[in-house]
Amino acid sequence: MSPLPPLPTGAPTTVGRPASAPWATPASYWPALTAATSALDPPYATLDLRALAHNAHDMLRRADGMPIRVASKSVRTRAVLDAVLALDGYAGILAYTLPEALWLASEPDPADPAGGGSGVTDVVVGYPTADRGALRRLVSDRELASRVTIMVDDVAQLDLVDAVARPGEREEVRVCLELDASYDLPGLSALAGAAAHVGVFRSPVHSPERAQALARLVAERPGFRLVGVMAYEAQIAGLANATPGRAARSAVVRRLQALSGSELLARRGAAVAAVRQVADLEFVNGGGTGSLETTSADPAVTEVAAGSGLFGPHLFDNYAQFTPAPAVAFALSVVRNPAPGVATLLGGGWVASGPPAADRLPRVVWPEGTRYVGNEAAGEVQTPLRGPGAADLRPGDRAWLRHTKAGEIAEHVDELVVVGSPGDHPYDPEGPATVLGSVPTYRGERKVFL
Repeated sequence: MSPLPPLPTGAPTTVGRPASAPWATPASYWPALTAATSALDPPYATLDLRALAHNAHDMLRRADGMPIRVASKSVRTRAVLDAVLALDGYAGILAYTLPEALWLASEPDPADPAGGGSGVTDVVVGYPTADRGALRRLVSDRELASRVTIMVDDVAQLDLVDAVARPGEREEVRVCLELDASYDLPGLSALAGAAAHVGVFRSPVHSPERAQALARLVAERPGFRLVGVMAYEAQIAGLANATPGRAARSAVVRRLQALSGSELLARRGAAVAAVRQVADLEFVNGGGTGSLETTSADPAVTEVAAGSGLFGPHLFDNYAQFTPAPAVAFALSVVRNPAPGVATLLGGGWVASGPPAADRLPRVVWPEGTRYVGNEAAGEVQTPLRGPGAADLRPGDRAWLRHTKAGEIAEHVDELVVVGSPGDHPYDPEGPATVLGSVPTYRGERKVFL
């Protein structure tokens, strides 16, 4: 695996989206990216080091000194994880499966660089696991058991571990308790049921009392050690609040986020205090890319989690408090013109997970003035485009698109084509774009975890 050049220790750009940043001028940025990658055949995805550095430092600014644990599912590229973790202010990984966590926590193998791990010493699995094989490996390896923390919100998850190996016959398992961070609208829950639930359905542990009760069960159970608490406020961190053309909806979202944030500040603080009466916690994790400012200001939290902001997918374009740079994008070829003013791309159906809607589709960012054909949208085999921007496209030309959810693009490509400035300063935002090499994604390393 080829490493990335070390990220600069000082922010290479000013905060926000500076006018001098190349991506701030689409009419020159995307053609320059096309020229830099002209020797490549689409489909391919690029990683712009200049934009990556901007995003990494802007996230540190927004976290205001609180350590950021990198959410690996939003990256799925080890070279990027390694480069970001080497930067002061980032510490540890929030993994999405236990097999992935074990791989990242394993030591590198000099004889097999592609097969060895990354040697990360602090990996928290962000979701409960029912993978017995992975649990068996965890509890039988002292080093891995000291580096990996599993997530629980129910004693049944502890039962799964004990079913794999009984206490006393295995290594002690590090445990993080997940607190539900969703928001139930006061006075409406009884009438509207699930419709009054703002957020995602994750942990059943909502109240400080229930958190403390579960903490006691974990602490009293042989073979386990409670070391952390996590609470992910999806309705704040992952919900756009400044969508163009939807001013009324955006205002409602911001109001709900403010109400939810106030409620969670009090409830999370009480829950963490209650759990600390039971266990000596090493960390309290919260937040995501969209809530770095508010989560880092919570005195109960000791670290924030984020990953999507490094790549800057278009899902995060419509936030009032920040604007990420498009560090990752992908190119597709035009292969036909089926009608006047229509250009058809080969492929394109890289649709994101989540509720099916237009915002799950990749966004065509170049040429400007293009749009999907309504009854086809982004297709598995072809994606027709129409509009003024499509009129001059001919077979062999290419279009640039941005995906919706950060790490999911890594499931479609084996590598990210690394673009940066030539010479000794690859992260220089003022330098021209040139291809510097490539780095494998998880898929490129033949790792599929979910």
